Amino acid sequence: MGDGAVSELSRIALQRADLFRQQCFINGKWTGDPTHAVHNPATRGLIGHIPNLGRTEAEAAVAAAEAALPKWRAEPAAARAKILRRWNELMLKHQQDLARLMTAEQGKPLAEAMGEIAYAGSFLEWFGEEAKRVYGDTIPAPSSDRRIMVLKQPVGVVGAITPWNFPTAMITRKVGPGIAAGCTVVLKPSELTPYSALALAVLAEEAGLPPGVLNIVTGDAEPIGRVLTEDPRISKFTFTGSTPVGKKLAAQCAGTVKRVSLELGGNAPFLVFDDADIEAAVAGAIISKFRNTGQTCVCANRIYVQDGVYDQFARLLAEKAAALVAGDGLAGVTQQGPLINERALQKVEAHVADALGHGAKLLTGGARHANAGTFYQPTVLRDVAADALLTREETFGPVAGLVRFKTEEDALRLANNSRAGLAAYAFTRDLARSWRVSEGLEYGMVGMNTGLISTEVSPFGGVKESGIGREGSKYGLDEFLNIKAVFVQL
Repeated sequence: MGDGAVSELSRIALQRADLFRQQCFINGKWTGDPTHAVHNPATRGLIGHIPNLGRTEAEAAVAAAEAALPKWRAEPAAARAKILRRWNELMLKHQQDLARLMTAEQGKPLAEAMGEIAYAGSFLEWFGEEAKRVYGDTIPAPSSDRRIMVLKQPVGVVGAITPWNFPTAMITRKVGPGIAAGCTVVLKPSELTPYSALALAVLAEEAGLPPGVLNIVTGDAEPIGRVLTEDPRISKFTFTGSTPVGKKLAAQCAGTVKRVSLELGGNAPFLVFDDADIEAAVAGAIISKFRNTGQTCVCANRIYVQDGVYDQFARLLAEKAAALVAGDGLAGVTQQGPLINERALQKVEAHVADALGHGAKLLTGGARHANAGTFYQPTVLRDVAADALLTREETFGPVAGLVRFKTEEDALRLANNSRAGLAAYAFTRDLARSWRVSEGLEYGMVGMNTGLISTEVSPFGGVKESGIGREGSKYGLDEFLNIKAVFVQL
């Protein structure tokens, strides 16, 4: 490890140094030669290295998960719940360390990272408790000499691929229900944010998770992804990421007819009606648009504002956005971190340039920060063309583009004019309108008068090209269970 890595690691200042791991976790053992560099996007400094594993190691992880499956699925649900509860307790005990690791590798403000650790842990607690409530059914048979029972059983070995934008919560939202249901897991985290995943493995082992139940591999996405989608020993595949990649992975799963869950890209509309509480709508837009520097799949991506409040909303939103403090989350209190890498920064620049080229007016921001990291100023644009890149593509950055609308019908038409269908938001004080709009929006989740929609107790997922299946809530556990009908002849 070079001097730059030592410097970055010393800035993280972990109280528990063993949470920083530079090897993968397979069958309860730490393995792999760290060769792939991981950088802090806020400073571009080197944090450390991780193994660049491939097909052979991924297949070894699958073999470990397959070997661990019989014993783990036979464990009583209460025993699995106890381990998950202990895992959550350890996450909360080491919340500060886990958050600082996340801020270093992902860039989000430390306060947001602290919140994500608590949110991530809640999935372990929730699904541990739900595992004890996996109920079957009895069905009245067509004749008196027969009985029909319905059982729910773990689907088997699970392959999971998680993204960089929520490097802890996206793991526990998949691993939590899988392990709670009695499955074993092979996980590939993003190579951009691997240390959050590896720290979770340290705590999982400490919580009592047996070897092989959770395996983590880092490295080349293509060969590892091939194993997770094509190996017949894997019964279930779950992925969070972009829509194009999700389509490709789903196609690869078809050869072995795996159970598939996909949480893919969004293009969330944010509707503000004339009768809305404008202060609340602006606050909701700030939370939804600028949380994690705009790098969330449920970010408000298209902000439609009705004529009567358009100017007021635009002015207030620009004022709030301009006041957001951007910077290195390990160096002080911030509300905005960097974008994940240079490629993400260039995409944001392209979207802003396209909007301005089509007649949009810049209210605040609109440029990079003058520092070493991949920072972009919180930006608000008004009078964005309805067909601008900002409205047609997921920006994944701190840019709010405002589009004017006249009627409720116009708003719904504009909002639904997308193949994405993950999340949508609307602000109105008209009760009847709130029902019409929430039912009329073609999205898997709707935030009505709120910009926050994520919680472990509610189903998370989309429709159209935003995915298949649900995560969180009681429905999230069903994704990892098979239904078996048992017919008994008396």
